[in-house]
Amino acid sequence: MTRPRIAICDDYERAALATADWEPIRSRAEVVVFEQPFGSAQRAIEALADFDAVCLMRERTPFPAAVIDALPRLKFVVFTGERNAAVDHEAAARRGIPVSFTPGGPSKASTAELTWALILAATKRIVPSDGGTRRGHWRGDASGHGYALPANLAGERLGLLGLGQIGARVARAGQAFGMDVVAWSQNLDDARAAGVGVRRVAKEELFETSAVVSLHLVLSARTRGIVGAADLARMRSDAVIVNTSRAGLIDQQALIDALKAGRPGAAALDVFDIEPLPAGHRLLALPNVTITPHLGYVNAQVFAAFYQGVVDALAAWLDGAPIRLVNAR
Repeated sequence: MTRPRIAICDDYERAALATADWEPIRSRAEVVVFEQPFGSAQRAIEALADFDAVCLMRERTPFPAAVIDALPRLKFVVFTGERNAAVDHEAAARRGIPVSFTPGGPSKASTAELTWALILAATKRIVPSDGGTRRGHWRGDASGHGYALPANLAGERLGLLGLGQIGARVARAGQAFGMDVVAWSQNLDDARAAGVGVRRVAKEELFETSAVVSLHLVLSARTRGIVGAADLARMRSDAVIVNTSRAGLIDQQALIDALKAGRPGAAALDVFDIEPLPAGHRLLALPNVTITPHLGYVNAQVFAAFYQGVVDALAAWLDGAPIRLVNAR
């Protein structure tokens, strides 16, 4: 009998096999790791054509109906984490392909921590300070021009779009820094805000008055583009907008135009409309943008939970009883 073939996709960090015990799976199936992104749907189809099961790292590889339907050998999909909008669960269900998820580990804590790393990097001018010092310029660049003075956060306002588990963690850290924390979302009420020790304000006030605006919303049809040109134009010229959630929450062209115009003064971004971010992307040319390569959930403890969850899901599928299904019928 032919052994099943299992593909592990987008293992950029080469962490999949190192963070879980794969022997129970390798003893029963062939496991192939893809470390580089496929780059297009067609390349993904070509690479995965001969696999029975596909393991996805979050939303790195989109898995729409067009990809699922082009993989006739596909029998099982498992993605890391508890939610994946890039997988067409219904298309898989129509084919009788179960789709499983994994525990998330401390991914929410990890994302909240990265949010604060970006806030501090942007407001304390960490990137130009580091780069300039390494090039021999103590307080400036090669032309002798200094960069903007670092900002102080104590006494300033932190505005949060979204006050779920991650937003609440970010709020508590802001309070520890002595910031006035306010929040807004379409569903937020005064009781929820008060329970986190923050005040609910109108969206307009949040953008007009906050030194830091940080996004913590789930991307959906209702929230896509929820931050547009009018919102950005309201921001202070010394303010920073931070996005560790999803790129689609912000109108990207409006953000680029606003940053060029200097209102807001800066952005700190971990998520992008195209990932990996291609060379020559317009955001890379803006000096007032701090960038990280979608690191919100990337750490050893999270990956251990992710990949052990993948192993458990594969073992259950090989046994004929898949677990944690998102498309069960």
